[in-house]
Amino acid sequence: MKHCYSVKEMRASDAACIEGGVPSLTLMERAGKALADAVEAAMDRLGIFDALFLCGGGNNGGDGFVAARLLLERGREVAVVCLAEKFSPDCAEEMRQFRGEVMNVIPRRRYALMVDCILGTGLTRAPEGAAKQLIELTRAASYVISADLPSGLKENGIALEPCVMADETVTMGLMKSCLLMADGPDVSGKVTVADIGIPPVSQGAEVWEDEDVSVYFPKRPSNTHKGTFGRACLFAAEAQFTGAVFLAASACLRSGAGYTQLVADDPLYSAAVGKLPALVLRRFEALDGETLSSSCIALGMGAGVSDRLYAQIAELMEAYTGTLVIDADGLNTIAKYGTEVLKDKTCRVILTPHPKEFSRLSGLPMGEVLSDAVEAAKTFAKEYGVIVVLKNNRSVITDGERVAINPTGSPALAKGGSGDVLTGFLAGTCARGVPPFEAACIASYLFGRAGELAAEDLGEYSVTAEDVIARFGEAIKHLPK
Repeated sequence: MKHCYSVKEMRASDAACIEGGVPSLTLMERAGKALADAVEAAMDRLGIFDALFLCGGGNNGGDGFVAARLLLERGREVAVVCLAEKFSPDCAEEMRQFRGEVMNVIPRRRYALMVDCILGTGLTRAPEGAAKQLIELTRAASYVISADLPSGLKENGIALEPCVMADETVTMGLMKSCLLMADGPDVSGKVTVADIGIPPVSQGAEVWEDEDVSVYFPKRPSNTHKGTFGRACLFAAEAQFTGAVFLAASACLRSGAGYTQLVADDPLYSAAVGKLPALVLRRFEALDGETLSSSCIALGMGAGVSDRLYAQIAELMEAYTGTLVIDADGLNTIAKYGTEVLKDKTCRVILTPHPKEFSRLSGLPMGEVLSDAVEAAKTFAKEYGVIVVLKNNRSVITDGERVAINPTGSPALAKGGSGDVLTGFLAGTCARGVPPFEAACIASYLFGRAGELAAEDLGEYSVTAEDVIARFGEAIKHLPK
């Protein structure tokens, strides 16, 4: 399992390393060497004979001056342009050690390979002045390598205008969460973490990999039966949009749960007859022992917002002892009628909002949710004692203490019905006995991977929710054994 870190966490680790006896210039030399190695490898791979370094006046620029000096010493042709007027002490020292020419104007010549060492972490406003000029210059390059992170990328992963569009990013010390979230994957290209000897001082956010997920899909013994693998219940006593429920049920059937049960009243019950033969179909009359004995219950998909649904949620909170997954209109109903229903409960609760639903739930403006998705989700989860899966291109999963950022997914998943698919697969994963936080990480990971596989076959435009469901088996099958 990998981990990623916020800028605040990275700075704390950096400061602790320096206080522990490693000089900041030593760290800069290590970072510069890692950058030089990456630039040299790109030059050889692409058949490019020279490179232009674009250096700011901060420590990011210092990394660039180190790399440029080392490449000159290796006999490579490099040039540096620096328009800064103020310099950090370390950057100033490294610039003094650089023996090549430093241009203080935008060169007329265009370079195929440019190295972005303009801005570092902590950006709060759109680049302007000299930084803006240098960022815009990178658009004339055939290949761009960014040091630490693309200049113009904020800590929350939002790309300001202008922002470097890197083909490759060499991030220093620890993986930055901004490279994984929001616009980060689109502007950072291939990301390499350069180990420069900075140990983390905090846990950071988990980034699950195939090996972590595969642990929860062991080879099944032959002496088992359907009761061994739990029972998932899709509770749809309130349902205005039947397609959402059927998508969730179809995904649940692919999860490995022993039973997938649909509890519905008319007209959904009648519509469900014969729709998915593997479903255990029950007509809803009242919450009974059979429903409450389910390993996991999921609700809210296509339900519509109503006080009746809110009353059902409140009843489940008091009577149910398994894992309750609340999605879509279940979340909107709680947002309308009161989040206090989440406070006192006998069950474990997983909420699966997209940013707009989370904004309604939390009362935070959308801009605030997107500006720090990790902190917003973590605060809410801790306050209400729930697990939040804040869905986005890189979903945030948190129980208020642990945080994971899901690394898988595709723009092909930006379709109606995708959330229902995730909820169904998550319900089945919980039903198999996987702990709720881990189940949320696993379901998000495999949902994203199934979306990637579908996009490989069909392209990002034409994938439907059903196509994603059809790839769950392939996603699981390719996990390492």
